[in-house]
Amino acid sequence: MKYRLYIDEVGNADLGSSDDPNHRFLSLTGIAVALDHVDKVIHPELEALKRAFFGSHPDDPIIFHRKEMVNALPPFAALADAATRALFDAEMLASLTRWEYAVISVCIDKKRHRETYSTWRYDPYHYCLAVLLERFIFFLDNKNAQGDVLAESRGGKEDRRLKDSFENLWAKGTPYLDAGRIQKRLTSRQLKVKTKANNIAGLQLADMIAHPSRAEILHENRMVDKAPAPFAAKVIAILAGKYYKSGGKPHGKKML
Repeated sequence: MKYRLYIDEVGNADLGSSDDPNHRFLSLTGIAVALDHVDKVIHPELEALKRAFFGSHPDDPIIFHRKEMVNALPPFAALADAATRALFDAEMLASLTRWEYAVISVCIDKKRHRETYSTWRYDPYHYCLAVLLERFIFFLDNKNAQGDVLAESRGGKEDRRLKDSFENLWAKGTPYLDAGRIQKRLTSRQLKVKTKANNIAGLQLADMIAHPSRAEILHENRMVDKAPAPFAAKVIAILAGKYYKSGGKPHGKKML
């Protein structure tokens, strides 16, 4: 069985913006899921939700995007109705519970990172990706399986940075994982990069989970005082059973 890790990024890797509270943290959330499960369960059920609530059509599919959905912006204007919102939320939460996937989230405090490494700074994105990839390899080891990685496109230079970082990890390994072990489990040295506009179910799933997961990590580590919003708190409760575990121990959340 082949698995894919779908990655969603929240924040940016620019160290220059780390003093701004709104840009202090960068997080990467990966959703590890069997491609067969995406094909037979997640994608068709996600499309059914879109048709039922928003009239999505195969020729012009609606793409789930958390920010627009939270604010009931087009094409999600139907969510402005409280009854429709409640029904949709219940269906979405049931799906997030039912679907089979493992979550790996890594968050970095860029301000602390910059202050700790005043003369040498490990690129924040590369650092997060390395930790994320390590845990995905451990996940594949436990499954005795292989997989690949697909990230959301950010455009030209950003995509090139993502791909270069990934290939560097594939070729050289990490401080805790040698290259041979990575290459044994990954089917490609290249990071796949696509936009949500391609209607990638795994990327849309990652988008739904990334912000609640980040909010949980920041709140747990007392990096923010504000508790997660009510719907995010319900997603977080579901994630308790979805974070990657090994030997019964949780390894799916990491604050750097």
